[in-house]
Amino acid sequence: MAKPNNTIRDTKNLIQKAGESTWYVRLAVPVDVQKVIGRKVFIKSLQTASLTEAQRRRGVHLTTWWAQIEAARKSRQLPEGWQSNVVAAIETVNSIFQDQKRAIIGETIPALPPINRELEARLRGNPRLVEAFETHVKQRLGEGLSGKLQLQDELAEVHRRLAEKLVTRRHTVSQEQKAELVSLIADPASHRSKSPITKNRLEAYRKFREDRGGAPKHVDQQVGKMDRLSTFLKDEGLALNFDTVDAWLGSLDRAPATLGQYLMAGTAFWKWAMKYDTAWREEYKDKVNPFVGHHLPQGGGSETAGQDRKIYTRDDTVKLHQAALDGGDRPLADLITLGWYTGARIEELCQLDKESVITVDGVLCFDFRRSKSKASKRVVPIHNSLLPDVDRLLKATVDTFLIPTQSANQYGKRSHAISKAFGRLRTASGFSKLHVFHSFRHTVVTELIRADVQDALAKELVGHATGSVTHDVYSKGASTVQKLAAISKLPALF
Repeated sequence: MAKPNNTIRDTKNLIQKAGESTWYVRLAVPVDVQKVIGRKVFIKSLQTASLTEAQRRRGVHLTTWWAQIEAARKSRQLPEGWQSNVVAAIETVNSIFQDQKRAIIGETIPALPPINRELEARLRGNPRLVEAFETHVKQRLGEGLSGKLQLQDELAEVHRRLAEKLVTRRHTVSQEQKAELVSLIADPASHRSKSPITKNRLEAYRKFREDRGGAPKHVDQQVGKMDRLSTFLKDEGLALNFDTVDAWLGSLDRAPATLGQYLMAGTAFWKWAMKYDTAWREEYKDKVNPFVGHHLPQGGGSETAGQDRKIYTRDDTVKLHQAALDGGDRPLADLITLGWYTGARIEELCQLDKESVITVDGVLCFDFRRSKSKASKRVVPIHNSLLPDVDRLLKATVDTFLIPTQSANQYGKRSHAISKAFGRLRTASGFSKLHVFHSFRHTVVTELIRADVQDALAKELVGHATGSVTHDVYSKGASTVQKLAAISKLPALF
């Protein structure tokens, strides 16, 4: 009697076509990457009729195909920093159609950017859509001025919807990413830049340094410095570039030698990421190392390390203002006055121009629109005591800017030279290194809090995020009347 055959026939991913004895290896391509790979099934002849040999030969093909699937999935993943790209695109769309509305009422507008040929071809490839679009346009144009303006709003909305479809068609988008995408398209201002120095990157960087024999203490210090930079970028809502590294260094209150160590740590991380992190290399392929080229203060510094900045009193400010006038530097005197009544950053004040002075609800305000983070882009009522100076500066300007300065440095900062002039004036007037122009922000916040202004409103006026999701995400902020009442509590200088 014949013994039963208990051998298990492993034919997974193996097939034989009808009428053939040859074995084939077969693997279905997952739906999410079929368009990228260009097929639904991988199949390959193993050129053998032996099942045992087929089982041996299939492995190399399956490994190759799985690698292709993984690569295809990675290529469809949203790139690092995709939110910023979406925001930039939507802000451009909104700006274009806002300009078109201005043109309709007779204003001069910038030239339109080049047409997106891919988008144009996609639209023209749908005759029914073109016909419906032309009919709708004719209807709106027949409704006069209001119809023309409404048409621009409708076209902007169409482009926003197309942007969403293009992103979801080209990439694999999770439900969470889809919700964020929809939110960003509806309100680009809701975006807060995320630090590219993520926890995963820092862990990978730490492992790299440790695997190459880095001393644990030194590795901890290097990673710790980058973690602090990441926290700064997230808290301020800033991207990684030369200016933000410069601002970060300024916030540290460390000795020059210590600041140099921070820059060396940054350069080491940058070089690692540019060589070993594919996504980072693609994101920053056209960028220069933001940690090089900084001019650190010479000597000193250590005596102020870890100490809080001093605030300016009213008498201090009057003293500095008079010293600037005595030295024949009226722009610097005006800058000091603006700092006292606004608490704005020095670069924000140097960027104020004629278009920055606006009227909201009948109140003359500063529009800090050139600031980088969401919180710092704000509208602040002008203190009554400052109105005569603002009127004078508006009439005297020759280049639209309220504060005349030397031409901007190579990074576009207008405050570079006048900031140094303020430092010299401060020292000559007997103030310590803990008194910096940024101290005016501390002064204004202190004065507002002491005048019983609510913490959230004080932060809103100087451009700080409150840290409250309810306020920062859902609230539209205080009214102009409320902000004017608060800013008016700052003591008058003269």
